[in-house]
Amino acid sequence: MDHNKINWHHFECGEIFSILGTNPSGGIRGSKLDELRKKYGYNSLSKKKSESLLLLFLNQFNQPLVYILLIAAIGVGLLQEWVEMWAIIGVVLVNAIVGFVQESKAKKAIEALSANLNEQATVIRDSKEIKVPASELIPGDIVSLQSGDRVPADLRLFKCRDLQVTEAALTGESLPVEKQTDVLPAQTTLADRTNMVYSSTLVTYGTGSGIVVEIGDNTEIGKINQMISSADILDTPLTQKINKFSHLMVWIILGLAGLTIVAGLLRGLPLNQIFIEAVALAVGSIPEGLPAVITITLAIGVSRMASRKAIIRKLPAVETLGSTTVICSDKTGTLTQNEMTVQYIQSYKTTVNVLGTGYQPEGEFLVDGIEINVNENPLLENILRCGLLCNDSKLVKNEEGWFVEGDPTEGALLSSALKTGVTLSDLEKEYPRIDTIPFESEYQYMATLHSSGDKTIAYVKGSVEKLLSVCDTALSENNEKVDLDEEYVKNKVDSFATKGLRVLAFACKEFDDDKKEISHDDIRSGLQFLGLQAMIDPPRPEAITAIATSHDAQISVKMITGDHVGTAVAIAEKLGIIEEDENSNLIEKGITGVELDSLSAKEFDSASRDYNVFARVSPSQKLALVKSLQEYDEIVAMTGDGVNDAPALRQANIGIAMGIAGTDVTKETADMVLTDDNFASIEAAVEEGRGVFDNLIKFISWTLPTNITEGSVILITALFGMTLPLLPLQILWINMTTSIFLGATLAFEKKEPGIMNRPPVQPGNSVLSQSTVISILLKSALLLLAVFGIFELALNNGAGIDTARTSAVNMIVFGEIFYLFAARSLKYSLFKIGFFSNVYLIYGVLIMILLQIGITYIPVMNTVFETTPMGLKPWIAIIGAGFALYGIIELEKSIRRWREDKVLE
Repeated sequence: MDHNKINWHHFECGEIFSILGTNPSGGIRGSKLDELRKKYGYNSLSKKKSESLLLLFLNQFNQPLVYILLIAAIGVGLLQEWVEMWAIIGVVLVNAIVGFVQESKAKKAIEALSANLNEQATVIRDSKEIKVPASELIPGDIVSLQSGDRVPADLRLFKCRDLQVTEAALTGESLPVEKQTDVLPAQTTLADRTNMVYSSTLVTYGTGSGIVVEIGDNTEIGKINQMISSADILDTPLTQKINKFSHLMVWIILGLAGLTIVAGLLRGLPLNQIFIEAVALAVGSIPEGLPAVITITLAIGVSRMASRKAIIRKLPAVETLGSTTVICSDKTGTLTQNEMTVQYIQSYKTTVNVLGTGYQPEGEFLVDGIEINVNENPLLENILRCGLLCNDSKLVKNEEGWFVEGDPTEGALLSSALKTGVTLSDLEKEYPRIDTIPFESEYQYMATLHSSGDKTIAYVKGSVEKLLSVCDTALSENNEKVDLDEEYVKNKVDSFATKGLRVLAFACKEFDDDKKEISHDDIRSGLQFLGLQAMIDPPRPEAITAIATSHDAQISVKMITGDHVGTAVAIAEKLGIIEEDENSNLIEKGITGVELDSLSAKEFDSASRDYNVFARVSPSQKLALVKSLQEYDEIVAMTGDGVNDAPALRQANIGIAMGIAGTDVTKETADMVLTDDNFASIEAAVEEGRGVFDNLIKFISWTLPTNITEGSVILITALFGMTLPLLPLQILWINMTTSIFLGATLAFEKKEPGIMNRPPVQPGNSVLSQSTVISILLKSALLLLAVFGIFELALNNGAGIDTARTSAVNMIVFGEIFYLFAARSLKYSLFKIGFFSNVYLIYGVLIMILLQIGITYIPVMNTVFETTPMGLKPWIAIIGAGFALYGIIELEKSIRRWREDKVLE
């Protein structure tokens, strides 16, 4: 029998003891430890061998864009312009260091997983109870558990008493799971294996004993560890687009440089001059400032997202968010408030709607839409009193609001009762508690005994089925005994269940004598049925708005949860993830993990796209869902808080961890962490991501006309034997200064109007759209004409070659300034977005103007850059040409905007 493929939950405990050669009273014999250790190894997670820090650093240079920059540095070095060479190398190093730091931080997920196993475990060996490090556990060890313990390995339970375990981090189940020891069907899903407890989950109540069946990499947590290691780390859409763009530029630049060399050879120029012209063309055509501006733009996006509750751990994730096409979100706490709330109270024949959300004890009680006074309804008072007194939890208020200390369900009952204005302290004085029967899964109820004047009364809350079986009568609205209509109650429960509500029943029993204690025998019969309270973890109102905005932006939202499918679908309808239809079956609108397991690969791919609600799914299924969506070129954002979410988060294009409820593993694996665990923050981050992508496109569409113009100037003069209007050092001056003081300021542009009313950028599309390419070519042609025009105008007016070149340099720079104002919006004019809405751009323009005045009139700069002072007439021509360039580009933009609007009509 293959030990690693056994469905332990499907075996009787006796069979397991036999398979593993142990027994519940004696445990493993010490004499067999060494032999078993050799067979099974240690209870620790394997660490994937990672690349060295040196290799990680060197990999930062393995990018086409960096190759271009290195070519530029070599070209500048060949021209013996050492300052410029080291400046370009500095840009390369800064980008490499930023990438190195970001990637080295992202390799801590498995270490965080392993840290959970470095604890002590209570085991029985040689018939003695001892404590050993969790890492030394072996299959066959007998482990004792109690409240507060972290489960040290995967155990098959053979004894438990009221054992409850929080498995949210592993399965996504938000409430503690009640455990038992009975055999379960082989196909039982992970979340429903109630006779098993799993490594790294937490015992919250009761006691139990189990036999270790899996350790280390074979545990469920170990399998997740392996999935994290094997999950693909995909290039971001930005990285893919920039890589394609860079490769294209490399070939274009090499082709043009080759053409320049051929032209020089045909003209019979000296080899030295030919080489200098080719290098000048390459230097002029390379956008040296692009990597730096990308980093600056992404960093500003990080800052803006942080102010909207989203912390970015990896810079490229900023832009990836803007390209997102599908958001897969957990339910509890992200889409919902993670605060159980009573929405309905069912008394004898009256359904009461309870307003208010969360644990805050404020809200009205309505019947048929009309507010009622609870104090005028004795039965309603009795139901709420039962929920308040038969309760071991507390509602506490702090600076952040109300929260529950104890069980979330009991917190909801406290809140609903306190909405009537009654105080717990006053009620406890009036009905002091005498005795308690705590909730036990075997009995499915909790009971408390209270004194009330000269008699005692027991209040009971529990499952509907259990309380109906022990109630003989019911109470009417006036607290009078009536026959219990079980059929009516069951129909009401079914009605609440179709809305995804969790229902608890309430009952009471009076005793005439001075009773001092209560037992299960007292609850077997004779109870009076009071009514029902139906509750749910309500949707976040802001999440409803955020999902609607996401749909407007043509982003699909899918719910992936560990909760039951009926509850998940009901919440999804309220959120707007799926359409609400009272006549449809809730369960048919979602799909479960068990159903996914039964599908073929093709059917699974169809389900990943067709369904928007996935319930009771396993970690491997979450990972498979993400991969399936990516197979169809979807850009997937995945949220998660538990260890079970980590593999899918790592596989997703953008992994999003919860800052409050999230485990260390998910935070270390994720690209982004939400500080408020709120879906609305994801939508806000997507919006900011789109703004970042827009600003990057603005920079590229602004800088490329300059590079094309400079390269074209060199090429044309080489082909036709003309005098160079620009020198290589002057080209470097233009490229370096304008990128820093002009181009970088576009990173501070505000988001375009209607940014969330358009579809995401398709992953397969080029970084530049067809209309943007046409605009770039138009700008390049206009600027090229302006440069040659200003250069020839100066020569025709009798200026020297240095003065003509100075005019050409200023024409390019001032042409860029006018283009900069036009590039501030991809669609709208400067008047719509506001001239002063980006003050950094205004400051950058003023600094650039001062620098151009310096290079034109300061003697030292004249000597270095071979420039000379100009008179007034060239300036008038340059400014006039700049206004003409701006006017033509704005006209082209308005025509394009008119055409796009006509298409939409």
